[in-house]
Amino acid sequence: MKFSICSEIFKEWDDIERTIAYVKQIGYDGIEIAPFTLAQYVTDISPDTRRAIAAKAGEVGLDVVGLHWILVGPDGLYLNHPDAEVRDRTAQYLRDLAQCCADVGGDIMIFGSPKQRNVMEGLSYDQAFDYAVETFQAALPACADLGITICMEPLTHLETNFCQSAEETMNLVKAVGHPNFGFMLDTKAMTFEQESRADLIRKYGDSLRHYHANDENLNGPGWGDVDFGPIFEALNDVGFDGYVSVEVFEFEPGPEAIAEKSLAYMKQFA
Repeated sequence: MKFSICSEIFKEWDDIERTIAYVKQIGYDGIEIAPFTLAQYVTDISPDTRRAIAAKAGEVGLDVVGLHWILVGPDGLYLNHPDAEVRDRTAQYLRDLAQCCADVGGDIMIFGSPKQRNVMEGLSYDQAFDYAVETFQAALPACADLGITICMEPLTHLETNFCQSAEETMNLVKAVGHPNFGFMLDTKAMTFEQESRADLIRKYGDSLRHYHANDENLNGPGWGDVDFGPIFEALNDVGFDGYVSVEVFEFEPGPEAIAEKSLAYMKQFA
């Protein structure tokens, strides 16, 4: 089992190379980078910065897993907007993100971005669904050329009204129908599913490309009431060989405490 952690908990350090070194030092296998922590627009992340990230990761032996929170920061982007020009800009930005992901050594981009995927007023779910398919299909050939896979993340009704469940998200993956468009699961986001987390992992295990580890309380694994024993048992049962990546939304304990306690807890089950 490989473990990674999302970079935004270290945003206040304002030093991605320090973050990379620390994450490796405490025992993680990889890091997942949020581009907004480096620049508002991914196109503003300079070639020098991209090379420095890849070089530091190579130096310390840490994998750059990929990017997440990919539409946080830039204005005017929307996955399933009724305006074709907005969708075209969004598809182009996904291509720009894929280039950055490849430059830093990653191969996965997590599509969460709830505010940029909500079904807009006046649209039906099916219309928004078709627009999303169109946007992803426009971006994916470039992603494939770069060896990048976009993973669609189910999120709860508290965050979005589009792809709220594993089933809805898998429907989108099937409709897009591209080998570089995949499926992932998130512990917190499965809170309101009718099936257990372990059952969902087993149900969709053949398609599972990535997994986010967190708790219903918005902190890391081991910081709340979610028992990860059945989760890791299910991940092992389906032969999951991707990354289990710590993503939290409650930063108050501080990056060191979050990173170290979360990893120690998960390693009990590895």
